Amino acid sequence: MDTIKGLNLNTDESPNIDQGERGVSIAAGSYLLYKGVGNLYKHPLLGLIGAAAGGFLLFRGATGVCPLYKKLGRDTTDPEAINIAERITVNAPKESVYSFWRDLSNLPKFMTHLKSVEEQGTKSHWVANTPGQVVALSWNAEITREEEGSYIGWQSVEGSMVDNAGRVQFTDTLNGTGTEIQVDINYFPPAGSVGRGVASLFNGMFEKMIREDIQSFKTYAERADFRNFAGISE
Repeated sequence: MDTIKGLNLNTDESPNIDQGERGVSIAAGSYLLYKGVGNLYKHPLLGLIGAAAGGFLLFRGATGVCPLYKKLGRDTTDPEAINIAERITVNAPKESVYSFWRDLSNLPKFMTHLKSVEEQGTKSHWVANTPGQVVALSWNAEITREEEGSYIGWQSVEGSMVDNAGRVQFTDTLNGTGTEIQVDINYFPPAGSVGRGVASLFNGMFEKMIREDIQSFKTYAERADFRNFAGISE
């Protein structure tokens, strides 16, 4: 594969497919070219079609350029944004739930994907627990909007490894005894190989961890340490 990629195929276009897709193209192209050439004697038309398809895939894999993707405006080398939206209801007063979430250092208590959050006024430093710790992931963020008791909005500061923004909204339940929490988070991994690695984490296990962590607050809200924080008697 490395030998094929090293060939000079005289293209000045920027790659628009990622490394994984290039590898698949080379493997499939090699197979189709082999089968196509083998069929040229018995089935000339099928052989030519197979060889042409194999040659196209080999070109695609070796150069990283897909003419079809170019026409469609698609580029898999640029990681896409990851959007997470979760809604939960807990049996605790809105003011207490808001106060707990607003103290950002509390979040790692029930969010396993977070190792630590340190607050510095309206700014904070976040360190993540990534699966297998394959990527050292941290970022700085700042509060962008805050409504006492009902809304927290934030975004990462310029230069962060992972650009992200989000909001948490708190509303009373209809019976007035509980709290509905709406969490919306958007992640924008950086471009390049590091960005693709981060994107693969968020699109896979890490995204699943985040969703499960948000939902786990329902269980945490029933634990003694939170109920003591909220002043809820048994």
